[in-house]
Amino acid sequence: METHETAKRPQEEIIGDAVNNNEQPQEPASKRLKVDDSVQQQQDPRKKGVAPIKAEYLILAPGGKVVVPDVVDDDAAEGRTATQEAPEETGGKGGKRKKQKGQNKERTFGTFSDARRLCNSVAYTPEFSPRTCKFGDRCNGLHDIRKYLAEGRRKDLETFGGKCPLLEKFGRCPSGWRCLFVNSHMKEITHEDGRQELVLVGESGNGTGADEGAEEGEIQTGVVNIIPAQFKIDLSRKRVNFEKSDKYLEWLNKDTELTRKHFHKNKDDQDEQKDYRSSYVEPPFKPAEKRRIYFGRETPVLAPLTTQGNLPFRRLCVELGAQVTYSEMALGLPLLQGQKADWTLMRAHESEITPPRFDGPPVEGYDNSKDLKFGVQITANVPWVAIKTTETLAKFTPHIRLIDINCGCPIDMIYKSGAGSALLDAQAKLERMIRGMNAVSDDIPITAKIRMGVRDDKFTAHKLVERLALGGEELRDVLGAPGCAAVTLHGRTRQQRYHRAANWSYIAETAALIKQFNEKKNSLQDTIRETEERTLPNGGKMYFIGNGDCYSHVDYYDHVDNAKVDSVMIGRGAIIKPWIFEEIEKGQYLDKSATERLQYIEKFARYGMEAWGSDELGINYTRRFMLEFLSFFTRYVPIGLLEHLPPSINERPPAYRGRDDLETLLASKDYRDWIKISEMFLGPAPPGFKFQPKHKSNSYDIEAEG
Repeated sequence: METHETAKRPQEEIIGDAVNNNEQPQEPASKRLKVDDSVQQQQDPRKKGVAPIKAEYLILAPGGKVVVPDVVDDDAAEGRTATQEAPEETGGKGGKRKKQKGQNKERTFGTFSDARRLCNSVAYTPEFSPRTCKFGDRCNGLHDIRKYLAEGRRKDLETFGGKCPLLEKFGRCPSGWRCLFVNSHMKEITHEDGRQELVLVGESGNGTGADEGAEEGEIQTGVVNIIPAQFKIDLSRKRVNFEKSDKYLEWLNKDTELTRKHFHKNKDDQDEQKDYRSSYVEPPFKPAEKRRIYFGRETPVLAPLTTQGNLPFRRLCVELGAQVTYSEMALGLPLLQGQKADWTLMRAHESEITPPRFDGPPVEGYDNSKDLKFGVQITANVPWVAIKTTETLAKFTPHIRLIDINCGCPIDMIYKSGAGSALLDAQAKLERMIRGMNAVSDDIPITAKIRMGVRDDKFTAHKLVERLALGGEELRDVLGAPGCAAVTLHGRTRQQRYHRAANWSYIAETAALIKQFNEKKNSLQDTIRETEERTLPNGGKMYFIGNGDCYSHVDYYDHVDNAKVDSVMIGRGAIIKPWIFEEIEKGQYLDKSATERLQYIEKFARYGMEAWGSDELGINYTRRFMLEFLSFFTRYVPIGLLEHLPPSINERPPAYRGRDDLETLLASKDYRDWIKISEMFLGPAPPGFKFQPKHKSNSYDIEAEG
């Protein structure tokens, strides 16, 4: 079905509103792009960092000058996002607003809940058959459905023809009476006594059909790794037993003390000091017996993306050809505390638990039919947090491919806590983490994502990958390899952030080292004792994935063939053009039309409602994450507008017009145009809705209000 047919208002009318909007003091970019077509100027010779737009599409400033926008700050995109702003009147003590915590805490999105809350006791039931309200007379929610429909909520949306997309797809709508398309799945029936009762159509009245483990009212169709609320409560109250972790941590404490005594003993005191190796007690892990994984040229990887790597976006990328996906980075300690927000990141769509593509020759020990696409990424600053988090994930999230420890996150809050890229300078601690994670992860492989180093003048990744592949020199002969199944290297330092192009020369050098380490491990297997063999994952092979600035199939295959990485992880390139995975599979550039690109946004809207709901809260969570997506998506410059190929992710386009009004709108850098695009599918933004882009640039205001 064409996009413009799914909304009640014609697409052209909505685009026209965006293009001709004169209500704001500063005109949206889509209007500013209207220039005199008679201006004939030739583009300047190709400049470094400037996209080579064809002359006929350029928009020239007075005097015929080409205008290039400021550099967008992608460093800000690393931060975790603040949640919906709490209403002032319901804040902390004394009526003061609660202090926001976490990263990007200065970002707020306004309040977008119903004007009057509907009590859960009536939210999914017929009008005359409510359940007993557990709060009784103390309840401050509405219990009158007719009053709620008239006063407690906004009117039904008219997008998607006014029909609930969830009801049409699944035959049910677990949002019940709160659904903003409720008129499409409710009716009024007349009883024999003449009373008229409002009832919900189909299964929407009781939320049946939701996935196992779903909490009441949640939309979880097709979602796995759902953690029951009671388990999160048990975590928060410290009622969960970490038997494997406690056993391993007890061994680790003894081993650490033994190591300290061995390496600090008096060299002349050899008769009283036992030999360290003879005192060694084998830890309870066997990486060689874990499930084997595979990375190859046919398995392009979607990076773990903070905020943008949400479930609807990953689902879109899998549909377009992504073969491996990761959760957003979750903080280990909040997971152990049972915090709902971090456990929600562990959820995956059923499309992510299908096997990745496997076209190569048979790999010994690898069973593609038992493999899946979805892995989770965590971060921790001390071994016990990483180890206990891993045990918890292994127990309660059955559908994960691997557990990845983040050793590259550059943001200050993570780094200063000793996690993320701080682990690059704490290599012994990181090794202890990975050994311990392997001890408690059952058959789930453990991997790591790293950067080149902390500082620009000191690259440390080559030393770190040796430790991850073989183990530290002081313990290698005793403990064997740490069991790290794969390493991903982002070709930048923490200090660089995104300020310079990724260093693929260094990635290639590191790939050559890893090849040597793998060969060295293989040669050791013939002579080393059995304990050593069991510490080698994947039959002795540690996979190596490169990461940084991949923006086309040309980039991808160049890195695989010339840098000799097993696969490439794609981050920003996938948000700007999710069909990069389709380009990789087909081996060609795809000049997607504006209509095709708008259809991807429509799919995101539908997938967002399935993930977060079709009520006021769910619709505007979808809107918020759609706007985060659009802040990257609108950076795409159509192939047909470029003078030269290949395109580069680090090139900024001069001001330009598209081949039609919709393409021009999709190139807008103005957040108000992004809100207009969201309204095509999600209806008008509610009063007070705000959006503040993560990447701050002088080309537009950062205080956004729809």
